[in-house]
This record gives sequence, C-alpha cells and structure tokens, in this order.
Amino acid sequence: MANNFPIKQSNAGNEEAKAVNEEKTNSKCFHQQDTSHTVDQDMTDDSMHPTISADDEDNKDQDNASPTSTRKSRFNLCGNIINDVKQTIGKHWIQEMTNFNQKTIAVSFFLFFAAVAPAITFGAIYAKVTHNYIGAVEMLAATAWCGIFYALVGGMPIMINGGTGPVLAFSGVLYKLSQSMDVPFLTFNAWVGLWVCAYMMIGAVTNLNKVIQYATRFTDEIFALLISAIFIIDALGSPFQPVGLYYYFQKDHKSHDENEDDENYWYMSTAFLSLVLGLGTTMVAFMLRKIKFSPFCCNASVRTSITDFSVTAAILFFTVLDKVVFKNVDTETLNVPDTFAPSFNCCTSSCTTFFPDDCPDVEVAWGRRPWIVDLFDLNGKTWVPFMAALPAVLAFVLVFLDDGITWHLINHPSHKLKHGVSYHYDTIIVGFMIGVNSVLGLPWLVAATVRSLNHLHALGNKTSDNKFIDVQETRLSNLFVHSLVLASIFALNVVKLIPVPVLYGVFLFMGLVSLSTNQMWGRFMMFFMQPSQYPEHPYTKYVNHRKMHYYTLIQLGLFGLLYAVKSYKTISIAFPLVIAACIPIRLFVLPRIFSEDELILLDAEDKEIDAWLEDKADAGIESQEVTPTVEK
Repeated sequence: MANNFPIKQSNAGNEEAKAVNEEKTNSKCFHQQDTSHTVDQDMTDDSMHPTISADDEDNKDQDNASPTSTRKSRFNLCGNIINDVKQTIGKHWIQEMTNFNQKTIAVSFFLFFAAVAPAITFGAIYAKVTHNYIGAVEMLAATAWCGIFYALVGGMPIMINGGTGPVLAFSGVLYKLSQSMDVPFLTFNAWVGLWVCAYMMIGAVTNLNKVIQYATRFTDEIFALLISAIFIIDALGSPFQPVGLYYYFQKDHKSHDENEDDENYWYMSTAFLSLVLGLGTTMVAFMLRKIKFSPFCCNASVRTSITDFSVTAAILFFTVLDKVVFKNVDTETLNVPDTFAPSFNCCTSSCTTFFPDDCPDVEVAWGRRPWIVDLFDLNGKTWVPFMAALPAVLAFVLVFLDDGITWHLINHPSHKLKHGVSYHYDTIIVGFMIGVNSVLGLPWLVAATVRSLNHLHALGNKTSDNKFIDVQETRLSNLFVHSLVLASIFALNVVKLIPVPVLYGVFLFMGLVSLSTNQMWGRFMMFFMQPSQYPEHPYTKYVNHRKMHYYTLIQLGLFGLLYAVKSYKTISIAFPLVIAACIPIRLFVLPRIFSEDELILLDAEDKEIDAWLEDKADAGIESQEVTPTVEK
C-alpha cells in the first residue's frame, strides 16, 4: 500500500479508548499483545469486554473491568470468573428477567420454530450415526433443559445453545471408536464428555479464553460465513446429503415413499408446492421485515408489530396455505417420535441390541435403555476412562472454539450490547451442561452461531440501512423459546403440522439474515461489481483493490477447506484443527503478505479503523485514490 501511517494514541478522554490505542502502539501486528501484560490484563481489555458505554454509569462499569481492578485476582484462579458474574448476572439479571414486551413474544415464537425443527432433524441424524443410542427425543430434551438452564444462569443470554454439524460428526466418530474397542457407545461417550467438562473447567480458571482475542474479524467472518452457508445450502439442497428443496424433484426421495402406491399421487405436484412453500416463507418474512421503514400501514406502532412477527406470520400463512388450500397435495412433515422415552429400545435386558432391527425374531421389546448411563459398563476394559481423555482434547478444541468465536461475533462493538461479557463463567456453564448430558446419554450442545445471531438481530433496533441502534438484552426470549421446546415434547403431533418445506424457508431466511452483516460476504460480492461502483468503505478507499481481493480469496480458500472437512465424514474429526489454524495464519502469515495499514483497514474493529483515519487526517495528507488494477 502506498501510505503507511503509524497508529497514534487517541486524545479522547475515554479510558477504554486509551487502553486500546496504547495496545496498538505497543504491538507491531494488530491483536498481538505485549508479553508484559498479565493474564488478567489480557482478558479485561476491549477485545474481551466490548461493552458500549452510554452514560457515566456504563463508563464506571468499564473502568471496573480494567486491568487495574483485576490485579488483586492475579493469584486467584477464579478471579476472572467472579468478575464475569459481577458484571453480567450480578448486575443485570433482574432487569433482563423483567423487560417483557411485544418484541419478546415475537422473537420467542420465531426462535421456537428455529430451535425445534433442527432439534428433531439433528435427532434423526444422530439416530443414524449412533445406531439409535441418541435420537430426536434426546435432542429435544437436551435443547429444552440446556436452554432453560442457560437462560436463567448464563452470562450472555443472547446466545442460543443447540446441536451443530461438527459436533454431530464428532459423535459419529466416537461411535465408530467405541465399536472398534468393543465398548458400549454411551459409556465411552460419557467418559469423553466428562473429560471435555473437566477441560472446560480448567480452561475457564486458567484464563485460556485469552486465545479468543486473537480470533480477529478474519477468523470470525470465515466461521460465520461457514455456518450461514450450511443453513442456506441445506435449505436449498445439500450436495452431501438428501436434504433441501431440490430433492423433492427427485422421484426416489424418501418423502415420496409413503405415497408410492397411490395412483393419484404425482411427485412433481409435491415438489412444486414444496418449492412455493419454502421460497414463499423466506420472501414473505423479508417483505414483512421491511414494513417498519415503509410508508404503509396506519402508524409506526403497527409497522413495528408487523416487523416483529414477520417470521411467525410467514410460517402460519404458508402452513395454512398447505393444509387448507392445497390439502390434497401431500407435503413432507417432521418425523417426530411417538413417545417421550429414550430412543434405544432394547431387545434383551443387556440392552446391547436395538429392537427390532437387531432381533427380528423377538416379538416384544424388553424396554428402553435407562436414562442414566452406566459409567462402569466397560466390558472389562478398565483403561477406557483414561484413554477417553485423548479424543476429548479434539472435542474440547471444537466446543471451545465454537463457543468462543460465536461469543466474539455476538459481542462485536457494532452490536452495541451493554450488559458485559462472561467468557470464563459461560465456559464453566457450557462445560457443566456437556457433563450432565454425557451422563444422561444426551447430545452435547454448543453455541449455535446462526440461531444466536438471528436472536441478536431479532432483538435489535436498527436503522433503515441495517445498523444497530440498541438491543433489548433480555433472558425472557431465551427462556420462553426453550420452555416452548419443552412443551412441544408433550405435543409433538401439533409440531408435526408444520410442513418441512416451510421450515426450510425459515432456515434460508436465517442464513441470509446472518450474511447481511458479514464483511467477507460483502467483499465477495465485489468480485461481480464494477470497481468504480464499489460501496464506500475505508478498505475500498485506501486499500489497493487487487490486495483487497487477494485477502478475500485467502478467506474463501479457508472457508472452502472448512466446508469440505466438515462434509466428508472420514476427515470431519479434523474440523476443529482447521478452525484453530485460522488464528496463526492471521497472526503469522498475513503480516508477510499485507502491510500493517492494510490489515488494520481489512481486519480491525471499527474503533481501530476510526483511529487510523483520525491519524491520517491529523497528518494533513490528502487521501490517495486507489488504482483499480483488478479491473484491467
């Protein structure tokens, strides 16, 4: 880049800004900190506590989270955890449990559909990869109790816990390992989960969360785009499994099987109606979402109400359309379990074979497997509990990074959250939930990135250009969502009325919404734009376009690698390692390719970029026009 300007200290009076600029001066590479900083200092800087002060009280809270206030806890392993509790649930719990309004109801219904459908779908896939040891009932139970528990005691209630593809793939690997060792899967899975729980506790008390501060926008954008892409691709048609609207146009799709003997059934009718239901749900949700800033309807209050209930209204409209107007056309419904009981139905009292698949000669099942896993059913292999510590390391890396990056995305300064962060405390909460789920034979739940970001966006008040004004920080929506999931366990026939294509439309909507704030996606779209028509951003104005596209291509390469590793079961266990590799690539490889100024403009937070622009203005140097070499 033509201009290289050192980053000066801001003259602003805000103590937090001074700390950030001080860090910039002492660091050649953005986000690398001076080794003289204490562990507690690392975790109390702006990168780990991005609260936005709105008044003197908030500024005081941020001062209390400064390095000075944590020196006393330097020799106290639990000091950071205590600080997290004080600045989140210790101060804001009552407010977050009482700020009930119309938006709370609307968001709760929207996210209920966004939570219950993946729970049932993931449960069905779990049943396949674990030979029915874990199924839809277990996933619904885990989603309900973990969501309610976290809503009540978690530190960052914007986060939604749920099942994810990488954790599901890892469970499949654990099942194969247990089979190869001739050890009951649930026992082996429980020991691995307990080790993960222990690692999470150790990570929290030893301040391991400081690693997340090195996950800059570069890593955040790749991970967020991956999760968004999974939702969008699975809604439209996955190339790796038969899910999505596309597969209804294939005659041999499983949804057509139950009607294959019906002479009046034509699969193309179902396929076209499914396409209308899915895309229609997405389009109507977006249309109603934009009503708030339109001149239509009688007043602003009505427009706000329509926007708040946009997704719920779209779901109800197309469900009624399917069941009433096109009642003679059969569409796919959720394959819900018949009863609330463990999925594994035992052939005999030993409960090692599944009824009826493994025992066709047995007329009546012995019963369901017990809810509590026998930790000592090791088939004589007493070394298994110790060996489980090894795969637990990979599982810990996966869970730790999934949670940490999602928290990092949620608490980005542009979202203007004010109730603090609690990386250390929430690490303990998630670890505890994984430990309990392991003992009960339930799936592990982690931060569900897309659902969490949609929760954030739904609770946010925004300008017409999609920038956050503020966010209603509440525990009630999280609590209501998972209370509805709990209730649905006892009313599964009602849930079954929602057509699967409508839910695909909801997933497509969620994936597209989360793309809207992803800078990497915006830069990807510039590949198809005329350079002179690029949106005006600091990186389009001051960074050479060729270098900007080169940076985006590096991110796209890592994104493609992540998607490929996640999708191929034989190598999916390496997924957490690829995520982790993004951090050292940013820290040690990119500085060799891009200048410090280029990395600030492409990868820094808004506050850092503003300081760079101020320094440029103070220097009194005219901004040089970027030569659009990429368009030649």
